[in-house]
Amino acid sequence: MAERYFDNEMPNFTPENAAVAASEQDSLAKLLSLPYNTLADKFKTAALHLKQLVVKETWSPSMRVRDYTLYTGALGTAFLLFKAYQVAKNPDDLRISSDIIRACDSPSTASSGRVTFLCGQAGVYALGAVVAMHSGDEQLLCHYLSRFREIVLPTDLPDELLYGRSGFLWACSFIYKNTGHEAITASQMRAVVNHIINSGRLSKGRCPLMYEWHGKKYWGAAHGLAGIMHVLMDMELSADQKESVRGTLQYMMKNRFRSGNYPSSEGNESDRLVHWCHGAPGVALTLVRAAKFFGDEEFKQAAMDAGDVVWNRGLLKRVGICHGISGNAYVFLSLYQLTGDVQYLYKAKAFACFLLDRAQKLISEGIMHGGDRPYSLFEGIGGRAGQTGGLARPEPARTDI
Repeated sequence: MAERYFDNEMPNFTPENAAVAASEQDSLAKLLSLPYNTLADKFKTAALHLKQLVVKETWSPSMRVRDYTLYTGALGTAFLLFKAYQVAKNPDDLRISSDIIRACDSPSTASSGRVTFLCGQAGVYALGAVVAMHSGDEQLLCHYLSRFREIVLPTDLPDELLYGRSGFLWACSFIYKNTGHEAITASQMRAVVNHIINSGRLSKGRCPLMYEWHGKKYWGAAHGLAGIMHVLMDMELSADQKESVRGTLQYMMKNRFRSGNYPSSEGNESDRLVHWCHGAPGVALTLVRAAKFFGDEEFKQAAMDAGDVVWNRGLLKRVGICHGISGNAYVFLSLYQLTGDVQYLYKAKAFACFLLDRAQKLISEGIMHGGDRPYSLFEGIGGRAGQTGGLARPEPARTDI
């Protein structure tokens, strides 16, 4: 199990300006003791440097976009530029982001059946609408909203986040939260929600809602319960639908491993994965959402328990969001925003400092994996840049993108 992650030897908490005499030569300890304002400047500088590197390696106006997705493709670079604009207010970031989105439009249209935020047309039109609004281009905003409303969901679409109905609803939420516009009508939204709920109830098992993806009943954020429940809690639900979501989360909490980690799928007894996609990190983010949605202490406590797992076993030997340190750091930002407890801000800072201090060297030595798509948003340094930039402004940082 330990070969998947580095032993976390960082202190559970280091106050700002703490003495580091015992570790004077330890550059990581020095970073952890810096005042947050000083460290925030370092995070901002590092994030902007990584952003420039990602753009250089993934985009030129003459290139032909092959992978357009937000998950591993060009749209991820556009999203990173939009997040950079939110931090630094550089209009060039917004302009290049818009250019990339335009270049993604045609290849996304050709990808029949791909309709989600992370891996489909919905991501192109959703991000396009948001960037157009921030650019003050009303005509382009209307264009992308119109294109979004033309999306037709295939009848055989699964329900999960990466490729399914939940992923489509996530795009709807992204548009509304960032523009105030309704992406689709309330009745259309209700129909998608009802389909997801009814599909989950067909399982007839001990869990109120359960879903299959390629023959497995996944629990995690990418393909399973955590991702689906997270999106459903952004929707308008009836009383009985809320109880189905509540009961599903309670089932997961009751059946977690003794370690506090969560199975990757129903009946899987292998306690190995501590990723956003599978395991405690993705579930923790959903439990934070549940604590706000239901107002129940049990979900808050379970989220904090999952956070302990991420602190102890989440210093992964990868850099990205989906299965890396950057994604796991979002757990602590989310817990900080839920509780206001500075220990969680420190822990988010600690994971980011570990990457800032050691990632480049560890990757060059082959000890750490830079990602199959090393400049992408969810597998590579694109996600690291976004997470590091978020720490430059931890109060408003969005942990659900």
